[in-house]
Amino acid sequence: MKDITKSQSYIDFLITIKERIRSAQYDALKKVNQELIILYQDIGKIIVTRQKENNWGNAIVETLAKDLQNEFPGIRGFSARNLWLMRTFYVEYKNNPKLQPLVAEISWSHNIVLIQKVKDLDVREFYIKMTKRFGWTRNVLIHQIENQSFEKYQLNQTNFDKAVPGKYKKQANLAVKDEYTFDFIELSDEHSERELEIALINNIRKFLSEMGNHYSFIGNQYRVEIDGDEFFIDLLLYHRALKSLVAIELKIGDFKPEYAGKMQFYLSVLNNTVKLEDENPSIGIIICKSKKRTIVEYALQDANKPIGVASYTISKKLPNNLKDYLPSSQELKNHLEGFIDNDEENKN
Repeated sequence: MKDITKSQSYIDFLITIKERIRSAQYDALKKVNQELIILYQDIGKIIVTRQKENNWGNAIVETLAKDLQNEFPGIRGFSARNLWLMRTFYVEYKNNPKLQPLVAEISWSHNIVLIQKVKDLDVREFYIKMTKRFGWTRNVLIHQIENQSFEKYQLNQTNFDKAVPGKYKKQANLAVKDEYTFDFIELSDEHSERELEIALINNIRKFLSEMGNHYSFIGNQYRVEIDGDEFFIDLLLYHRALKSLVAIELKIGDFKPEYAGKMQFYLSVLNNTVKLEDENPSIGIIICKSKKRTIVEYALQDANKPIGVASYTISKKLPNNLKDYLPSSQELKNHLEGFIDNDEENKN
């Protein structure tokens, strides 16, 4: 008798059932999380209201914590510290109708991280939406905040506004940072491009995590041949959301204008000889030890292929030469709305 469990129809059937179960599990967890956030927000509101009405001091929170722990033994979440966080949580968002519904989209532990580490509400909005979109864990969120990912996304230098189709433009901007932090590799100040490349390959998971979500590794020293001449691209990645090949060139010195011309050549070759029919045009990222922003702007001004220029560091601090270029709060807010308020557009 034929074993139907080995047939393709049964395998497809099993996959469909598994996906439905996982979807239901996710929806259930999401609903539980939303109810928990609403509960904590309500508790915070009640604490604030009753303290004001009865002129109670801070000691009332300690007393409440003890009584709740006695009433609900074994249930975590009602410590004095957590009650204070609920109070802070309510106060932080009570007058912000834009963020109130968003905070329920991420876990309580993620919200605590944002309350403690991010004071600017516009920047919080960025991290809330990025956490929701990319499924960042708590530790990944902390890493992104400590590495100043928000600032690095806002400062990025690309020609994507004119070289990338409108449908993918905003997603492409989120795919390139202004600076990458390679603090997971051990290199001396005097290192070669080859040493940098090998160090990144040896830490490929951390490297892809720093590059951002949706990246997959294809190869290093990726060989292309034109009229019998060989050329080698330092790193070739693939961006699943953009459906684009991403060529990366590593430079251990300052950015030079000729790097953009070489990258345009690589992108033309990739588009004509490597890119699949259903994929979008390839993107180039030139990662240098340092760069002069005006030189980058001129180098990309007339480039017709999508290219981004970034710098890298092996420390966690934003270089002093970039601090003067940090945008104002209003500029950050405008950038944030342009980058993030398009989830549905990017999915279509």
